[in-house]
Amino acid sequence: MIVMDSQSSANVNAQPIEGASLSAFDYAPRTRIVFGAGSLNRLGELAAELGAKRVLLVTDKGLAAAGHESRAVASLENAQLQITTFDDVHPNPTTEDVDRGLSVARNHQIDLIVGLGGGSSMDCAKGINFLLTNGGQMQDYWGVGKATKPMLPLIAVPTTAGTGSEAQSFAVIAHPETHMKMACGDKKAACRIAILDPELTLTMPRSVTRVTGIDALSHALETFVTKPRNEISQLFSRRAWTLLANSFPKVLDTPNDLNARGNMQLGAHFAGAAIENSMLGATHALANPLSAHFNLTHGVAIGIMLPHVIRFNAELVGDYYSLLAADIGLCEPHDPAGAGLLAEHIQSLIAMAGAPTSLSECKVDPNLVEQLAEEASRQWTGNFNPRPVDQSSLRELYECAF
Repeated sequence: MIVMDSQSSANVNAQPIEGASLSAFDYAPRTRIVFGAGSLNRLGELAAELGAKRVLLVTDKGLAAAGHESRAVASLENAQLQITTFDDVHPNPTTEDVDRGLSVARNHQIDLIVGLGGGSSMDCAKGINFLLTNGGQMQDYWGVGKATKPMLPLIAVPTTAGTGSEAQSFAVIAHPETHMKMACGDKKAACRIAILDPELTLTMPRSVTRVTGIDALSHALETFVTKPRNEISQLFSRRAWTLLANSFPKVLDTPNDLNARGNMQLGAHFAGAAIENSMLGATHALANPLSAHFNLTHGVAIGIMLPHVIRFNAELVGDYYSLLAADIGLCEPHDPAGAGLLAEHIQSLIAMAGAPTSLSECKVDPNLVEQLAEEASRQWTGNFNPRPVDQSSLRELYECAF
């Protein structure tokens, strides 16, 4: 397993329905996965296997308080490695976060990078890797395949169950003034090793468990129906969906349930692996302007928009949604009502988690809907939505969410 090549030649009309022909795909695993409780203790051993001598640990200050940073440092020190820590990463990292980390890395002749934390730390670690090895600024790598030189080996250690960034070759970095996100992707940016230790997620507060879980659920649902979907990506999407949908209520009700935490982390990883080969859709296109203008947490914005996008897409991919609904017992496979039942279930999960389910609750200004729709229409992920979207349809989706 696991990371898939984002340059896939997948048939955009892939059909997982019984009796349909199989689609073409180009599956290129690039990341070794180490999963299990306590696996963080292997960090030093695994870094040494990659030939590391001088390690840059990219993380955030909250993980020091949780004790995870000290565990990572101890494991690296036990392997006789020199460690430099950069812990000045902010949520939704901007180019400024990357530049500060780059300055630290350049002063210590780094030969391996470790990203420890949520998607922000892992994305920032990838961004530092781009600039340290290839020069320039992050804007130069906006898009796919723009790095011309090899990158340093990267080990990713997620402490949340949400983004699946450890399974992806993209660094998602925001502009510091507009806060609009740039997806900078290159196969060379994929991490060499991902350590999935569910013990690290036990310290997540309920608020973080909630928003990261919603994000992971959206990844599973969106990747299952996007235009570049194929048999490999849908295999990951569907397994991610069952793991996440069944375990999300458990981790909210019983935060110390290590088995449920492990299911969430593995589900988030599988969903991230699906993104690598099938991308995301309109939900993420709609969410990003909301986060930029109203400082809505990504998972909150995603949770509000996702049910409406499911209903919108059902016209073309309702049968796919019904398969996912059937997987958790909402209906029989291929039930025409499946997509609606799935949308209702997602909305009920979000409400159960205590997250808002409408834009009105978040005091989003309805007078800005046209601007939000215009910005959403320029988001890259909208291009992969199974049902085409434009400024008009995106505006209608925002209006539905009020």
